[in-house]
Amino acid sequence: MSADELRSYLELYRDLGFDSVYIRKSPVRPVALSEVIVAQPATAVAPAPAPALPGLAPEDDTLEQIRLDIGDCKRCRLCEGRQTVVFGSGNPRSPLVFVGEGPGADEDEQGLPFVGRAGQLLTQMIENTAAKEGIPIRRSDVYICNVVKCRPPENRTPLPDEMEICGQFLFRQLMAIKPKAICALGSTAMKALLNSKEGITRLRGKWHKWRDIPVMITYHPSYLLRQYNQQAKREAWEDLKALLHFVFD
Repeated sequence: MSADELRSYLELYRDLGFDSVYIRKSPVRPVALSEVIVAQPATAVAPAPAPALPGLAPEDDTLEQIRLDIGDCKRCRLCEGRQTVVFGSGNPRSPLVFVGEGPGADEDEQGLPFVGRAGQLLTQMIENTAAKEGIPIRRSDVYICNVVKCRPPENRTPLPDEMEICGQFLFRQLMAIKPKAICALGSTAMKALLNSKEGITRLRGKWHKWRDIPVMITYHPSYLLRQYNQQAKREAWEDLKALLHFVFD
């Protein structure tokens, strides 16, 4: 592995929330990623152990190639209970990408993201807001994917190592599409993209950055379904309105 490749991997792990690696010396000591990335001691630093994964972001990467690289994924425990890998759907050249948490039962069965009750609400949110604002787009005009591609058991929140492994594929999806903006739906997507420990209520409705791409944080549609919260629904509508005008005006 070249020094540039090692640097790219270390920067990705830093973005995913890992703040230290271990060098193969005795005694073993943790080293801050910022120290490693600046110094670039390629001969002394070992990459963090992980299952075999494809290149971080190969030149001329495409969604089709990423899907082939995922294959019948067995890289983490989520493969044990899933039926299908839920990769993503929509316009591969869309200027707007929505990122959710992970597939539910309906998504696992159909192999498509956001097709259950939360997905139906997301479709209504996108299309109704666009229609009211005079923006001629439909759900099929945007791209939608999740942080993890396999359904977590009982729809639990993905664990950090699961997010780490799938995070490399999400990274490649976003780099291949290169959207004008990203919408993070819920706290899991927010943490995956921003590596933030803040609560979603503090960060939603504001612009953030993921590798220089603007990111809007808003509530996950399932949250709006679970709690009859008119205030949250109004806030989500305002977030989406600002997002659509930014991207399509």
